[in-house]
Amino acid sequence: MNIECRTKELIGVVDKASRATSKNLSLPVLTCIYLNADKTTNVLNIKATNLDIGADFKVKLKCLESGIAAVPANTFLNFLSSLNPDSDLKIILENGNLKISSKNNSSVIKCHPIEDFPTIPLVIGGKEATIKSKEFLSGIKSVWYSASNSTIKPELASVYITPGEQELVFVSTDSFRLAEKKIHYKNPIEFQPILLPHKNIADILKILDGVDSDIKLIFDKNQISFSFMSGNNTNFLVSRIIDGSFPDYKQIIPKSPLTEVAILKNDLISTIRRAQVFSDAFNQVRFKIEPEEKKFSITTKNNDVGEFAEEIAGKFSGEPIEISFNHKYILDAMQAIDSDSLLLSLSGAGKPMIMKGASDKSFTYVVMPMNR
Repeated sequence: MNIECRTKELIGVVDKASRATSKNLSLPVLTCIYLNADKTTNVLNIKATNLDIGADFKVKLKCLESGIAAVPANTFLNFLSSLNPDSDLKIILENGNLKISSKNNSSVIKCHPIEDFPTIPLVIGGKEATIKSKEFLSGIKSVWYSASNSTIKPELASVYITPGEQELVFVSTDSFRLAEKKIHYKNPIEFQPILLPHKNIADILKILDGVDSDIKLIFDKNQISFSFMSGNNTNFLVSRIIDGSFPDYKQIIPKSPLTEVAILKNDLISTIRRAQVFSDAFNQVRFKIEPEEKKFSITTKNNDVGEFAEEIAGKFSGEPIEISFNHKYILDAMQAIDSDSLLLSLSGAGKPMIMKGASDKSFTYVVMPMNR
């Protein structure tokens, strides 16, 4: 291997590929990225996998000699990050190690045997769909924080992706709250619903961040593949999916609210942020809605800290109600609501509350009350 490039041509893709590596030192080769330089095409192929996700990227560089190496990702990335982005680099595979030279320095990084590097499986023959990258990422970002972190029920530690008539639907729940986001799609998509593991999503978001082209999704029963163009090269990312059944979430969404509230989103955010200073160990805030008096107050109390109360202006209808919620769950959803105003729908004490944007019907958030 003998390649020449500028640091900035390499560091971005190495950073993304490193997201797919493993932190498990018992399998050292999974902490590596796989470099394959091709002299005939002047392309450097960069691969990484932790056996849950796999990344396969291509970069156009000056390749003077073909070669393959498996280099520790963190060492390689940290060294590149320490260099001037405009530094000219010469990277040579020498005696099984990677020698990196620039104008004023030279380093050698020890490599691992390439024979130990696993094959990243391709998803072939599955159902396909093409979607704009920003829309797909919006769907994931709108719901993934509501997924469970527990491994006891893997189907809840996931984002559920299912086709609608002209939309992709993204859902997650940890049984305390539920988020649903619908992304409009011009052409009908037919595939079996999938469960994307929550533990893979942060890395998937980081790797796909900045992708401007469309993303082609390919599904089979075990994996999902994301492929996208970078220049004239096709890059792809593969993630395993969970074998399980997502709960019938629609049955827990109340259909007939007894109390409805329309308020400004920023008013609710700022009030809850003040209220949380005085909340208890369970993050509890109490809503008191009195439609006839046109009042909506939020209160908190902590015997060790003090107490707080504030009224929020808005429009109210229906029956009076007092009910408590976890303030963290409410604030978590605000990032996903693309609207200045909120609609809150309540169906009585002990029943879930629905939150939606007044002008954004694509997102629905359901949060369970607290009984303390």
